[in-house]
Amino acid sequence: MGESRSFVDGFKGYWEERLSFLENYTRFTKRDTPLPSWSSSDVDEFIASDPLHGPTLKTAREAAAFGATGAALGAVSTAAFAWKYSRSPHGTALSFLGGGLFGWTFGQEVANHTMQLYKLDTMAAQVKFMEWWERKSQGRF
Repeated sequence: MGESRSFVDGFKGYWEERLSFLENYTRFTKRDTPLPSWSSSDVDEFIASDPLHGPTLKTAREAAAFGATGAALGAVSTAAFAWKYSRSPHGTALSFLGGGLFGWTFGQEVANHTMQLYKLDTMAAQVKFMEWWERKSQGRF
C-alpha cells in the first residue's frame, strides 16, 4: 500500500512541477470580485506606459492574429474539402473543428518563429498587464 501511495505522490508532484506556471494567474482568476473588463485602449495605454513589458505584450497580441487567421483558413478549407468529397454534414462539421484547431496551432507556430516569441517572456508581460490593470481599476495610481 505504501509503495503505490509513493507512486501517486510522485506522479502528482511531477505534474504540479510541470504546471506550476499556472500559479502566476491564480491571484487574478480566483478573486472574490472579478477584475473589470478592459478595452483595446487600456491595453494600448499599458503598452505606451511600460517600456519593458509593453512591446512584448504588443507582439503577443499581434501573434494572436496569426493564430486566428490560421484557424479560419484551416477550418474553412478542410470543411470545404470534406463537403466536396463526402457530402456528409457530420464529417464536414468535424473537419471544420479539426481544421480550426490545427490551423490555430500552425498559425501560432508561424507567429512564434516569424516574431521570435521564443525570445520573449510573454507570460511575464501578461502578468504585468494584469497587475497594472488591477491597480488602475482600483484607483491606486
